[in-house]
Amino acid sequence: MTIRLICLDADDTLWHNMRFFDGTQSALAAMLAPFADEPAARAALAACEIRNLPHYGYGAKGFTLSMIETAIELGGDRLPVAVIADILAAGRRLMAHPVELLDGIADTLDALGRRAALVLVTKGDLLHQEAKLAASGLGDRFAGVEIVSDKTPDVFRRLFDRHGVAPHEAVMAGDSMRSDILPTLAAGGWAAHIPQPLAWSHEQADTPADHPRFRRLTRLADLPDWIDVIA
Repeated sequence: MTIRLICLDADDTLWHNMRFFDGTQSALAAMLAPFADEPAARAALAACEIRNLPHYGYGAKGFTLSMIETAIELGGDRLPVAVIADILAAGRRLMAHPVELLDGIADTLDALGRRAALVLVTKGDLLHQEAKLAASGLGDRFAGVEIVSDKTPDVFRRLFDRHGVAPHEAVMAGDSMRSDILPTLAAGGWAAHIPQPLAWSHEQADTPADHPRFRRLTRLADLPDWIDVIA
């Protein structure tokens, strides 16, 4: 069986991401310390993020709006206006954080590119994701870039069709069980899960049991060997 299309997640698969969000959450908790302890502030923000996903989608901009809403919920009338300004500044820093590639990513992409066409499949704010890809220096290695509002089985089916491959000829690799792995398997593709620390609880899900098209890998550099096994 030949793999003709390799789909790759971006955030925390190619470059670091969640550690910047985690640092921003810590900064927010410090701002809100007069109104709630850090676990309570983080829990309130997490609930607010999930509540706002249908309105703002994924990404740093929606996250910043959720931080502001959380601050207002916890601080109420006692919340100083200066805190809102500090949150906006933290959001801008999050948008501008440096793109730091995971170890060995460039060489791994070169190895994968010798096996099949590469397509970047990521979700979030269009402008921010495009800026991160440009800053990464990896753009020329991809035959296509798909920035989507969410990753669902239908999104992957349309993606496979658009790139002219059958589902069983495509593999998706990423760090999110919920967004990268389960919808790809449901669409008929192969899926490699590469867990990363600080994973967002919203992106976690049960691991498929004994699925013939699923593999958990320690690092992206292990993906070329698995593709060779599939073939």
